Amino acid sequence: MIQMMQNPDETQNTYHYGVIARAIALIDSVEEPLSLEALAAEMGMSAAHFQRVFSMWAGVSPKRYQQYLTLGHAKSLLRSQFTTLEAAHSSGLSGTGRLHDLFVRWEAMSPGDFARGGSGLQIDWGWFDSPFGPVLVMGTQKGICGLSLAAEMGEQAAMEDLRKRWPAATFRENPERINPWVQTAFGQGSKNEKAPLYLTGAPFQIKVWEALLRLPEGQVTTYGAIAESIGNPKAVRAVGTAVGRNPIGYLIPCHRVLRKSGGLGGYHWGLPMKRAMLGYEAARAENR
Repeated sequence: MIQMMQNPDETQNTYHYGVIARAIALIDSVEEPLSLEALAAEMGMSAAHFQRVFSMWAGVSPKRYQQYLTLGHAKSLLRSQFTTLEAAHSSGLSGTGRLHDLFVRWEAMSPGDFARGGSGLQIDWGWFDSPFGPVLVMGTQKGICGLSLAAEMGEQAAMEDLRKRWPAATFRENPERINPWVQTAFGQGSKNEKAPLYLTGAPFQIKVWEALLRLPEGQVTTYGAIAESIGNPKAVRAVGTAVGRNPIGYLIPCHRVLRKSGGLGGYHWGLPMKRAMLGYEAARAENR
């Protein structure tokens, strides 16, 4: 059973994401921008209804959002909004975006802990709504330890994706216990509250994840820039590996990392989801 977000607008966003996902897939499949009427017809809606649904989810018109999904926009972000992480680094986690309000508790995993595969660890889990469809969230007594989106990969694959990280752990369906953390992490809790995160990783991975958290919403970076920001400019490939092993994607925003060319690169939950996230955040940032 999916735990519903308390905010009715967020629940509407989740419901509408199915429509938006189909629209994004259609936009990706054509070479020229589609008119509002053409998009609406493909979605089986009137132009006015589609415009209303789309704008409620993205905060901007379908025409404007198509611009956010293009490679040209990604390159523009890199040119005009981001050069290195130095400016963000100076502010630590004190930015105004909700991601920077997270309280992060790092627990580096020892070789012994890794070898035990989570033996002796109890992990509670539950399904929740998010702006990007159903999300599986897992947590220990110390905080959120895993997150997986199911809109593209399906619920079974999302569950397997997280459980394999702790093969020897004990898993218990208990959405009520972690619900307050999830509400806070997705911006539905009090501004003074912090969502604890319980992450296991090598020191290098932790540095990369910290660098990702310093990226403001609506901005992007490159693998090379992250490598420079953590003092290891030649470790671009290792940075890519650390980004890919992020266990709580979206909360630690690995979707904001692009290739140096401005290309989207890869993404654990698929490029349509990455495009959706980047466009959604760009729209939110512009509206602010």
